[in-house]
Amino acid sequence: MKIPQKYLLTATVVLIAFLLVLFKYWEYVANPWTRNGQIQAEIIQVTPRVSGPIVTLPILDNQPVKAGDLLFEIDPRTFAASLEQAQAQYDMTGDSYLGQVEQVEAAKAQVEAAKATVRQAQSSINQLDSTIEKNKAEYERQQDMLPKKATSQKAVERAEANYEVSVEQRKGAVAGLAQARASLNQAQATLAEAQANLGAAGDANASIRKARAAVRQDELNLEFTQVRAPVDGYVTNLNLRLGSNAVANQPALALVDVNSYWVYGFFKENSIGNIQKGDQALITLMTYPDQPIEGTVDSLGWGIAQQDGSTGFELLPNVSPTFEWIRLAQRVPVRVHLSEIPEGIALRVGTTASVLVRTGSSDSGAKE
Repeated sequence: MKIPQKYLLTATVVLIAFLLVLFKYWEYVANPWTRNGQIQAEIIQVTPRVSGPIVTLPILDNQPVKAGDLLFEIDPRTFAASLEQAQAQYDMTGDSYLGQVEQVEAAKAQVEAAKATVRQAQSSINQLDSTIEKNKAEYERQQDMLPKKATSQKAVERAEANYEVSVEQRKGAVAGLAQARASLNQAQATLAEAQANLGAAGDANASIRKARAAVRQDELNLEFTQVRAPVDGYVTNLNLRLGSNAVANQPALALVDVNSYWVYGFFKENSIGNIQKGDQALITLMTYPDQPIEGTVDSLGWGIAQQDGSTGFELLPNVSPTFEWIRLAQRVPVRVHLSEIPEGIALRVGTTASVLVRTGSSDSGAKE
């Protein structure tokens, strides 16, 4: 039985359509695709380091800036005055240090003088010991000679007087030595106090380092009055005005880093099984639908926020109802690095993109 040609044609069309659908389904499974993508970039919160009224504001909202460009300036007069005061204090500290150095040198000279006095007193005692010994021997000799009429009573008395005088002189010398030693101890204590007040010598001196650090801190504060762009980027959502007060460590404006754009593609959890780092990706922006951008997969997210079980009213767990015949796949973020941005495309944070990932196109996937 011969099949009519029109039935063969219909069957052929149906088969081709089925194969096309099958191919498209395989392509979708092999190359996951999502319309839920977003352009992202590093957002730098520009934060002043000092507080004060803004006196210069050369930028406009959404203006492009280069790294190092002045964003705004805080009134520098207070910080300039503080710097002058710190510099004056530094000079005074230097003068005080030199005075303390002179005090140490003077105390050292006093110690040396006291040591010389001690040595002199000890030498006098040694000399008097010799004199006493000599006078005592003479006195004893005169006493021995008196009964023999070999000397006079006057000579004996003179020898005795010389002996007693030398003994008294030694007592005075001993007292002088004790006083000299006391003076030496006092001079050494004065030297130790002067050295303690001086501290380390030269640039290592604590008072000098403290004064220098105060100067450096005020120099930095004066420098911080000029807030400059840390990167190339775009000023966005500018709400500053001339005369408004900038507060230290409080974000003043946002800066979009122009060199940090990437794309987040939020894929269904049942589509990410074969996605690997390094896989090629194709990004289509809703803003520029006819200019696709190439990229590569940077990473896959390892977690998403959980709603079921979170604390709800009266601290009870918050559980959403589910329908057993419908299971909604969760969305997992896949970070895609943009290889090259074509000319004429202006990326904006938060805008929508479609992302297609060619699985198995990474180096590791190709090797496997």
